[in-house]
Amino acid sequence: MDILKPAAVIGANSWGSALYGKVLRGSSVSTETIKKAMDVAKEKKLLIFDLAQDYGLGKAQKMIGEFGTQDIYISSKFTPPTSYKQGQVRKSLEKDLAEFKRNYVDIYWLHLPNSIEENLNEMIELYKEGKIHHIGISNFNLEECKKSKDILDKANISLYGVQNHYSIISRDWEKKGVVNWCKENNVLFWAWAVLEEGILVDPKAKSSTSIMKLIFSRKKRRLHSLFEVMEKVSKNHNITIPQVAMAFCVTKGIVPICGCRKPYQVEQLFEASTIRLTDDEVKELETIADKLNVTILGADMFRFAVKNRKK
Repeated sequence: MDILKPAAVIGANSWGSALYGKVLRGSSVSTETIKKAMDVAKEKKLLIFDLAQDYGLGKAQKMIGEFGTQDIYISSKFTPPTSYKQGQVRKSLEKDLAEFKRNYVDIYWLHLPNSIEENLNEMIELYKEGKIHHIGISNFNLEECKKSKDILDKANISLYGVQNHYSIISRDWEKKGVVNWCKENNVLFWAWAVLEEGILVDPKAKSSTSIMKLIFSRKKRRLHSLFEVMEKVSKNHNITIPQVAMAFCVTKGIVPICGCRKPYQVEQLFEASTIRLTDDEVKELETIADKLNVTILGADMFRFAVKNRKK
């Protein structure tokens, strides 16, 4: 697998903590099941695993370190506080590497646009030391993306990617020019929460109750017309409704990150990554989504944690 051309990415947000899984996802999954899911991902050549220190209440990174990371790609993040303190990126990365039982990370993301220049400069030093192989940015708007690329360009380092929220019903970064800017500058666009935390799944299918589903149950009912279109598209391609949401991203040239705790979820993600929707199907999905105008997570939901900069 070419790390510069990933078909899809395995999300590990719910790995590790049984409590986290039960509360947010509706059920916990055993360590053995997650390990089997990882093995299936390797078989399917879905070799990038996306992590962060807080995933699974701090257990996800330690878990994958125990599984072994010698034959996969690790994507991890530094989430900067609003005030910068020298050496904070290095300190955080060293903790990550200890948990991964590695001396480098394949992709390291600046997870919020706080102290952009200071934090990227630290990441550049770590890149030069070989501790980071690719640098990305996450939850950045267009202006912040351009600034980050300029900083990296001066160091002769390519910006690997932008990792923002994107789904059929949350295409703000496309409308605001970030997705096209990425394509024009050979920068990958990774989409997190493609399924809107489990909302964009078959409403007729039985599933365990989670806090997310309870919070957004009323909004999900308002998406009835979208689900009808998704079901029609799913039948056209002999796939499931959530796979339509994944394939939608792939068709648009966007890399979907999907949480996979079970082997069948990996299988579904792999299959969806091979599907291309027609132009008419994409247009129909976008038209009904825009008409309904239902927001679940919101494109820039972490902006509250970004320090306001003086103009």
